[in-house]
Amino acid sequence: MADKSRSGRVDRIRIFRASVTKWQLKLSLTLLGLGIMAAVLYFTKQIVDQLAANERRTVELSARILKREFEKNDATGYLYYMDLVTQFVYFPVILTDPDGQPIMGIRPGTKDTTYQQYAINVDIDEQLPLAQQEQFLQEQIAYMRADYPAFDIKDPSGNVMLKMYYTNSSIVRQLRYMPFVEILIVASFILVGYVAFSTIRKNEESNIWVGLAKEAAHQLGTPLSSLLAWLELLRLSKNEPDQVVAVADEMGQDVERLKVIANRFAKIGSQPKLDPANIASVIESVCHYFETRLPNLGKRVTLVRQLDTTIEARINVELFEWVVENLIKNAVEAMERQDGVITIALKTKPRGKISVTVADNGKGMTRKVAKKIFQPGYTTKKRGWGLGLSLSKRIIEDYHGGSLYVSETHVGLGTTFCIEVPTV
Repeated sequence: MADKSRSGRVDRIRIFRASVTKWQLKLSLTLLGLGIMAAVLYFTKQIVDQLAANERRTVELSARILKREFEKNDATGYLYYMDLVTQFVYFPVILTDPDGQPIMGIRPGTKDTTYQQYAINVDIDEQLPLAQQEQFLQEQIAYMRADYPAFDIKDPSGNVMLKMYYTNSSIVRQLRYMPFVEILIVASFILVGYVAFSTIRKNEESNIWVGLAKEAAHQLGTPLSSLLAWLELLRLSKNEPDQVVAVADEMGQDVERLKVIANRFAKIGSQPKLDPANIASVIESVCHYFETRLPNLGKRVTLVRQLDTTIEARINVELFEWVVENLIKNAVEAMERQDGVITIALKTKPRGKISVTVADNGKGMTRKVAKKIFQPGYTTKKRGWGLGLSLSKRIIEDYHGGSLYVSETHVGLGTTFCIEVPTV
């Protein structure tokens, strides 16, 4: 009871730490996103302020030029510089009289009156009556006055003769709103992505739970099928005491196997304890269990062992047996011939490692399939959820610090899986 209580506390601590880590990750990503948004706003504001300052300096320069020509009382030079300024000014400018009212001029070469001559980069619909054109300009002047004060153009006596109103160009106005548009777009993408990934994650979790249930049923299938066969044999051997005892012993092994399977699933998600073990004995136990039950599964397969009985490694016996069982089961299911042979070899390797290879002469697979075989949910079988090999890979790599891979495969010739783990 004390061990179970301690294990429960450890599991609760692990869940709490996982939730804290997840919360910290979300907070970090949120702060990072806010930081990026603040940086975008800051740098965009800096750029907009620089552009606005450049426009203001351009207006000041234009006002000085016009003031200088105006002080000369040279109408020709004044109009020439007005045309010159128009070519280089790309933001709206309106020249008014000292009272801030629009000025009406004469279109060059004609006797037509126009307001356009004193308005730069301001589109005036000259098809409208002059009164409506004037009203439109007054609205634009009010808008400009709200943004920036007018520049006064004075005569030599210091009297204000003209006023120059201006506002920011369309580029600057658009840039002011651009960060908010960008943030809105990015936030929309993040929201859509979050919803999509949450949906995918929930579907994956659902599939994993269903897959684990299927895998549990798959694991329980072998001992349950054997138990049914032993029960039938037991009924047929009711008058043979020796046979009854032998069958009962085998049934006892299947019951123990059911307990082992339950323990295996209980260890998924928690760090298992690793102890030194003789690997040959572990493999032999699995092979012996399968040899007595392969006929009941309708398979004629020979298990060949090439085991170095002196090799030891630090493993979790129950989980390591599970991996070997999965590889043997896959090899058995890959058999499409009557003379199926599965060879299990155990040997030492350089750099303090051991290798366990499970080779069959089944149907084999292509390299493309071999690259996907360990992905959760991937399977080439008509029935199954593709979790056996992915769980096996996790058990070897995450829990035992080793590796599990396909070392060789050829279509029509067979496949060889290899397990590598550190020695004691």
